[in-house]
Order: sequence, then C-alpha cells, then structure tokens
Amino acid sequence: MDTQLNIALVQTSLFWQQPEKNRTHFARLIRDLKQKVDLIVLPEMFTTGFTMTPSEIDKEEGPVTLEWMKGLAEETGSALTGSIVFYENGKYTNRLFFVKPDGNFEQYDKRHTFTLAGEHLTYASGKERITIDYKGFRICPMICYDLRFPVWVRNTEGYDLLIFVANWPKTRIAAWDTLLKARAIENMAYCLGVNRIGEDQNGYEYNGHSACYDPLGEKLVFSSEEEVLFVEINKVHLREVRDKLRFLDDRDSFTLQ
Repeated sequence: MDTQLNIALVQTSLFWQQPEKNRTHFARLIRDLKQKVDLIVLPEMFTTGFTMTPSEIDKEEGPVTLEWMKGLAEETGSALTGSIVFYENGKYTNRLFFVKPDGNFEQYDKRHTFTLAGEHLTYASGKERITIDYKGFRICPMICYDLRFPVWVRNTEGYDLLIFVANWPKTRIAAWDTLLKARAIENMAYCLGVNRIGEDQNGYEYNGHSACYDPLGEKLVFSSEEEVLFVEINKVHLREVRDKLRFLDDRDSFTLQ
C-alpha cells in the first residue's frame, strides 16, 4: 500500500465563461509541472469562473471538459479533480469530477449551493457525498460553500484527505483560512483547499490562500500568489496521530437524511 501522496494545487486566475481558453491555460500549467505528482487539484468552476448564467455556455462544454480531464490524466499519469458547470437532464449542477489516469472517474455535485449569490436558484443541489479510494488513500471531495457545514463534512467513513475546491472571495478569506484548519483538526485528516485568484466579471476579488493542513492543524503549504503548490501527505504520520490521540473514537454517531 502506498504511504505517500504527492499533490499539486493549481492556484490561478480564470477567464470568465471561456471554457476552451481555460482548458488551454490549465493544460499548459499541468504540462509544465516540474515534478511528478499523483493528484492535481483545480479550483471550483475552473473552466468558467463562478457564473450564475450557465445558459450562456454551450451545454456540451461539461462533457468536453470531462474528456479533456481524462486525456490529461492519462498523459500525465496523475489524477485530476476540480468542479465545472455541468448540464444534464434539463438541470445545471456544480459538479466535481475526480478522474484517474486509467480513465475511470467519480463525481460529486455540490451539496450546499451558495444562496447569497443565488446559486440555489440556478444549480441543482447534490444529495450524496462520496469517498474515493486512490493510491492507498481515502479521499472526500467537497466544493467551496460546503466548507461552512461541519456536519456534512464529518469524518464518519474514515477518510484520510478532505479536499475543497473553491472560488472564495477576498472579503471573506479569514473564514476560509480558519475553517480549512478546523476541518483538519476536528476530522483528524489532512485538509486541502484550492482557491482561485484574480477578479471575476462581477467585480469580486480572489486572493487564493490555497493551503494544506495536517491532522493536527499544522500548515504544510500556503500561498496567495499565482502559482502551483506542491505538498506531500503521509499515511504513516496520519496513522500515528490517530493511534496516539484517538479523538475520532469519541465522535458522535449520527446519520444524515
């Protein structure tokens, strides 16, 4: 069983509602990576920015991007994950894909749509969370606003890594920093968040703060610049912390409806 997972966090600005241009941009960044990684994490809605007008985007862009992710995952030998606008069965979703190098993929639809921006009026809410087994690690992917809801995120399945992809604005970045660390500590898991930078079409500014915290809340990597960050997480360290402290043994038992 693998005991280490090497991850690239791609923190960059986005081209507003221009999927092809964003795919080209991310493909260049990914192909230029200076080291081999197991997993590449992209921001929320990485082909469009956080748009509330998905009808202005070709409905086929979702499947096109999924195929693009499959191609890059196979080419690089790295899994790719991030969320995009996806149209299916007459509904739009903010859908995260986790694509493995062999072409297999899993998907998660954002559970907590951002009512402050009217996301709940435009996108269907997801109903199920998922846990992905990849290279000896159990990974739970989430999207942006989900970060504020610890009950939904609670580590009831024994995951090792919690991932948040986001378009989290600068005005509320203190909450992002605090909650990422809190989710790591309370769930005794690695917690990683990838945010965008730059300004979107609506005038919101983003300053990144992509980061990864270990199960004790220690910051492993952090940046507010346009760059790709690298972090290595370790299953042995995780197991040692859990075996020594055993805080998860005392967690409350509950079932989400």
